[in-house]
Amino acid sequence: MRRATGVAFAIALIAAAGCAKKRKSVVLPAARPTPAAVGSIETGIASWYGYPYHGRRAANGEIYDMEKLTAAHRTLAFETWVEVENIENGKTVTVRITDRGPFVDGRIVDLSKAGARAIDLIGPGVAKVRLKIVSAPASAAAALFAVQVGAFQDPERAGRVKEQFDQKFGVARVVQRSGNPVLWRVLVGSERTEDGADALAARIRAPGQPAFVVRIDD
Repeated sequence: MRRATGVAFAIALIAAAGCAKKRKSVVLPAARPTPAAVGSIETGIASWYGYPYHGRRAANGEIYDMEKLTAAHRTLAFETWVEVENIENGKTVTVRITDRGPFVDGRIVDLSKAGARAIDLIGPGVAKVRLKIVSAPASAAAALFAVQVGAFQDPERAGRVKEQFDQKFGVARVVQRSGNPVLWRVLVGSERTEDGADALAARIRAPGQPAFVVRIDD
């Protein structure tokens, strides 16, 4: 009787193992991002953009007007308002995040022409600034974060880079950015949090290899 019980138990274990193999992995939905903390500060290099993007659709869907006080940021939710202070002259301007960028390593914000004019950024083109969040949307769309490793004018080259990172890290994509010229951005990973993307960027980053975190809005 004990032997029969043991055989039945073994069969049950085998059946359970078979079910475990067939069980599909669960894909977690994107996390609902916590709104950026009002008063938080980021320091880095600012630039500005006008033509040829003026009159074209920004990442949030509205038409970009370089004479309005707006800006592009890589990770802040759309409709976040930030105060930008030019550290070199103390001038400040408050702008609304409507677009994504700048896609240049080492820069943290791309101001509209109007925003750049307000803090005397037009002439030099770039300056060290301090960003302070003054208002953030109460709720934001679900977001994922990735690491940008390159932006290319040649889509075939972008595809080759995408394949290399796809093999190393499992998830990579090519995203087109309209403009003149059109750029093909290579994004690696799909992280639910910005901290997770930061950790991935640290793994990717190497001498001569740019790697910075961006928000995936789609």
